Amino acid sequence: MAIVLGGNQYGKAENRVVRIYRDSPRHEIKDLNVGSALRGDFAAAYTDGDQRKVLPTDSQKQTIYAYAKEKGIETIERYGLDLAHHFVDEYEPVTGARIEIDEYAWERVVVDGREHDHSWVRKGQEVRTAEITVDGVGAAQRSWVIGGLKDLVVLKSTGSEFHDFLEDKYTILQPTSDRVMATSLVAKWRFVGTDIDWDETYLGVKRLILERFATVHSLALQQTLYEIGKAILEAYPLIAEVRLSAPNKHHFVYDLSPFGLENPNEVFHADDRPYGLIQAIVARDDAPEAGPAWDPHLAWLV
Repeated sequence: MAIVLGGNQYGKAENRVVRIYRDSPRHEIKDLNVGSALRGDFAAAYTDGDQRKVLPTDSQKQTIYAYAKEKGIETIERYGLDLAHHFVDEYEPVTGARIEIDEYAWERVVVDGREHDHSWVRKGQEVRTAEITVDGVGAAQRSWVIGGLKDLVVLKSTGSEFHDFLEDKYTILQPTSDRVMATSLVAKWRFVGTDIDWDETYLGVKRLILERFATVHSLALQQTLYEIGKAILEAYPLIAEVRLSAPNKHHFVYDLSPFGLENPNEVFHADDRPYGLIQAIVARDDAPEAGPAWDPHLAWLV
């Protein structure tokens, strides 16, 4: 029996980058959390402690901040591609790089009915995400981009049912034809290619998510997720697949009968745990292979 080193990677996680554009009296802001991970010929660093091929994680951090100025941050997808290509193209031992980015949105403070030029208040609706992977060198090099969002909390007070489910001796859940449905949605979509209007696509996908959540009469959260993914793929040919994760934020009708009160779906107990976790992949049947696009790094070993 031999003991061997398996897959490995290393990088700098959770670099909090804030870029202020001061080109005019009306400033602009980009607020990011950026992680990097490099793969390549690093076996000796693990087996022998030989660091000669290792680009320090501190150097990765410095590059992340320097590129915020040198390349700018027009969109997180473009910024991530610039970083990933830099690490793979500039350093021979590196054969693959992955950049993961969260973007926190801000909106301008309004003073006397006008937007202020350099003051903002944090928007709390959702966090925009991007995952960029560059793998290989020269003519064999390929790039993948995954757009997404997380922490999109949505609720509908009716238009949702759940009944006719499988029952066993432990089932006490009562079927319902009218319930509150709420979730904190995570959605990710894999692009085909990199010649994309990133901002337009993000806003359009988010709009479709909200529209389908609101308008689909849901017989189950599973059905809603499928309809969301289907709508995105129908609208955007340059998206190959959509991955959705939705914790079911349960709202239970509260029993007011001890107080002589009726409760026709008006007062609820919002229960945050335990929760149902519904997940789905909706894809084109002819979608190109994903390669390493979905390989995580920040929680790689968990």
